[in-house]
Amino acid sequence: MGAYIALIYGVIVFAILVIIGLVRFIFSQEKGNEKMQEIAGAIREGAMAFLNRQYKTIGILALIVAIIIIIANYFGNLSKGSSQAASIAFHIGFAFITGALCSAISGYLGMYIAVNSNVRAAAGARKGLNRALQIALRGGAVTGLAVTALSLLGVATLFLLYGGASGKENLIKEAPSLIVGFGFGASFVALFAQLGGGIYTKAADVGADLVGKVEAGIPEDDPRNPAVVADLVGDNVGDCAGRGADLFESTAAENIGAMILGVALYPVFGWKGILFPLVARAIGIVSSVIGLFFVNTKDESKDPMKALNKGYFVTTILNLIVLIFIVKAMLSGKLPNGQEVNWWLLYGCAVAGIILSYIFVWLTDFYTSYHYRPVQEIAKASTTGPATNIITGMSVGMESTALPVIFISIAIYIAYKLGEHALPGFANGGLYGTAIATMGMLSTCAYILAMDTFGPITDNAGGITEMSGAPEEVRNVTDRLDACGNTTKALTKGYAIGSAALATFLLFSAYLDEVKKILGRPLESWFSVDIGKPEVFIGAFIGAMVVYLFSSTAIRAVGRAAQYVILEVRRQFKEIPGIMEGRAKPDYAKCVDIVTKGALKEMVVPGMIVVIAPILVGILLGKEAAAGFLMIGTIAGVILALFLNNGGGAWDNAKKFIELGNYGGKRSDAHKAAVVGDTVGDPCKDTAGPSLHVLVKLISTITLVFVSLFR
Repeated sequence: MGAYIALIYGVIVFAILVIIGLVRFIFSQEKGNEKMQEIAGAIREGAMAFLNRQYKTIGILALIVAIIIIIANYFGNLSKGSSQAASIAFHIGFAFITGALCSAISGYLGMYIAVNSNVRAAAGARKGLNRALQIALRGGAVTGLAVTALSLLGVATLFLLYGGASGKENLIKEAPSLIVGFGFGASFVALFAQLGGGIYTKAADVGADLVGKVEAGIPEDDPRNPAVVADLVGDNVGDCAGRGADLFESTAAENIGAMILGVALYPVFGWKGILFPLVARAIGIVSSVIGLFFVNTKDESKDPMKALNKGYFVTTILNLIVLIFIVKAMLSGKLPNGQEVNWWLLYGCAVAGIILSYIFVWLTDFYTSYHYRPVQEIAKASTTGPATNIITGMSVGMESTALPVIFISIAIYIAYKLGEHALPGFANGGLYGTAIATMGMLSTCAYILAMDTFGPITDNAGGITEMSGAPEEVRNVTDRLDACGNTTKALTKGYAIGSAALATFLLFSAYLDEVKKILGRPLESWFSVDIGKPEVFIGAFIGAMVVYLFSSTAIRAVGRAAQYVILEVRRQFKEIPGIMEGRAKPDYAKCVDIVTKGALKEMVVPGMIVVIAPILVGILLGKEAAAGFLMIGTIAGVILALFLNNGGGAWDNAKKFIELGNYGGKRSDAHKAAVVGDTVGDPCKDTAGPSLHVLVKLISTITLVFVSLFR
């Protein structure tokens, strides 16, 4: 075990050193002229103020939940003796606090680097596309590496502290169950970070667009718009801090779920089956770092997306190669009947996960890029008004759920069957195959997150150049990077929901393993969930309902917060003379403050619905009903997230397609209709949709933490 632990911590140290190098590179770049620095300072101040206030609110909620976790697990395990119950409760509670803290740190660090990279990317654009591309991607890479390294550090350290380093079989097998609190803590912070950030960014965006573009007829990111700084702040709090916490939670939850499943295969792999997910994650970090340094574009006229795709390709190929040796070293062994484990089949599970990630990225691009039929259909529908734009956009969003579901199902089936054939006779063999597929899909997580954070950095860079009155050639560079960033943000949402779908199947299986332990059944036995039982059917019904109720409250929260912004922007246009002529400066800070208060107020109710519902179902209806809640809640959550993400992204790019000069271009009737459609899609793709990624994993980690309390 020592060599693998050394490898894991060696990679963590390597990631920290790379982060330090990237930060030094970013801070050594020029910050542009005084006007650029002034605008960037306002964005930075607003973003950090929001994050500080948001984390205070989340901290209070997390403290209350930590106390409930400790009390619930103490009484839920009292049958094992008071000292044993107290030990379990303390371990899970401490893991929850650690997970929440690490998730908050990763979001905070990602935000800090992003708001310091944006102005440098804007200034770098004066020296050409490649310089700005390098600055923006390396700024995003800090977030990607920080999130994955912190997740790995937290899970590995808790595993060792909770018995993994003891060398005793019973303690090693018990440790993964005790660290489920880490996943719940990460999920809890991720939900509120994504939800609060999503409400903030879309309330500001909707307010700025409807009054600025539609009513006043001024361009996007125009300095005369009082909500423009709040909009730029929102790009960071929604897409940097929110998505950082989201993917931190993904990597933590999937690692823990796979480790729990590895316990059932202890007779075959020993501790290696438990440690494999952490080693696979470490390898993914190294591959992502190498891939990052392959990103450059010598030809300034080329699409920068090609350079990013090159880095992604290199990362994927490296993972495919190295995983062969890792799977062979860790997942070889003999079955109880003396037969050798076919580790090549287990490697095939990892390949299935990696292929699925590529398919998801391609499908998301097809449904959200203006190069393809779906978005062009919406743009064409805009020529007959907002109603036909919205009708067509809804149909595209619904259509976009079909192929992803089919490919997820194929990947799960292939991975399950490969695992089953590699480990014949083990009930959990197929499930472990899906765990390996999930590890394969998430092996590129650090690079994907770097591309995701690249989006808001380039978006901010474009806003800064626009507001500072930079020359046309500089704005052309930032516009191209911004367009590329919009694509990467859409693609990473597709990747996130695809990994969430695989992960929740994995976490559902981990929940069933925990139920078996509590009931005293062998881990290799089956635990059936009978959907025909009234309690189970009701639990499943409630699971689907909660997904829609949560989405409703999240979207309504954007609408309410946006109303405050719209009224404030209208007030300033009316009461501050000279804004439209450029003679007076708008009160940007007022809009930032209004959106901050609105977002923090509105995020609490939808977040608490998700936390409370599965616990009540388990306590009132039982363990099997909670399994039904998980299963149907996951299915409904994944499909609705696909609809909201892809539909919203398609609406957004239909507007951009018209802005390129199609169907009358900017300020045409088609453009106005497309702006309305984009406004409808905004809370779908940036608030409710991404928050559902977290929801489907949060309900799994909640049930794992509170299962001892369920009747």
